[in-house]
Amino acid sequence: MIVSQNKKPSFEEFSKLVQNCTLNLNIEAKSNETYFLTRNAQKLEDDVLKTLQMVAKGTSFENSIIKISGQKFPDIVAGKYYGVEVKSSKDVNWITLGGSINESTRVEDVKRIFLTFGKLVSPIEFISRPYEECLSEVLVTHYPRYKIDMKLKSGETIFDKMGIGYDELRQMENPVRKVIQYYKSHLKKGERLWWFDDNDLEETSSPMVRLWKTLKAQEKHKFIVMAYAFFPEIIGVSQDKYDNFSLWLVSKYGIVSTSLRDSFSAGGKVYMSVNGISHLVSRSIYHLFEYRKEIKHLLKITDDNVLMDVWNVSKIQDNKDEQWINLLIKTSPENKNILSKLLDEGNVIEF
Repeated sequence: MIVSQNKKPSFEEFSKLVQNCTLNLNIEAKSNETYFLTRNAQKLEDDVLKTLQMVAKGTSFENSIIKISGQKFPDIVAGKYYGVEVKSSKDVNWITLGGSINESTRVEDVKRIFLTFGKLVSPIEFISRPYEECLSEVLVTHYPRYKIDMKLKSGETIFDKMGIGYDELRQMENPVRKVIQYYKSHLKKGERLWWFDDNDLEETSSPMVRLWKTLKAQEKHKFIVMAYAFFPEIIGVSQDKYDNFSLWLVSKYGIVSTSLRDSFSAGGKVYMSVNGISHLVSRSIYHLFEYRKEIKHLLKITDDNVLMDVWNVSKIQDNKDEQWINLLIKTSPENKNILSKLLDEGNVIEF
């Protein structure tokens, strides 16, 4: 990390300093390309430091720029309010991964940041731009981070797409939730986000990818109950009725299945007695009644935000059970009579 101890220079002065630094780096790169081809991200910070110190002579920044160890953002802080983040690439493209959305390591009081990017392949070249002007998208590693594109056109930043300013987003209590809302609003059929924010009360995703058939019976049962609670469409007749559940299993738990049907409806129709009256029902509806108490408990303890997401509704009603049954009936209207008896404690169910 590089810090300027001078607190008086204006942003215009610092902007000029950064541009002069970039100009000198490009001049040096043309005459000493071999040197820069050997540099890496950490060493490049030293080069930027040296060049900044040189161009700072005779300015308000003279003898004020130093390098500080530690994983802070940005790498360079000028005075109290300005900074420079140093990035590099061993690729011909001007694209790399930026910092996290929440900017938890941001140096306190820094208001404006430049990004100095070094393309460390022949021909060596440096570009500096205001940080927010080169953030095109949000990508995910262990946490949502910005994608940097030094050649990004004006009006094409992630903030332009979201309709929100960089400063407004970064100062939110939970900027990730805002980003999630944006990307969810652009999902197409058959798509699902595989990352969630810290307010997601579901279990943490597994770092491994597993096949459904390798799960133990107890774990399969847990997910089957969750499927009935979260994805009521699985009792319907649509050819793609398992798609949302499949995407959810992969995105949240890293579980892949080539055929989920066998776990829900294999075996055709079966008889079930409700209050002494026999009903011929599908195996999936049979399991609904069989697991009804577990499903009801799961609905009770599940956060409303999670249910709004998996049910694709804008509001969770006071009676979650009733709302869930209505969703079941909507997807399987021909079974309305039997489904309406699902959670009535007075009904006597016999299998």
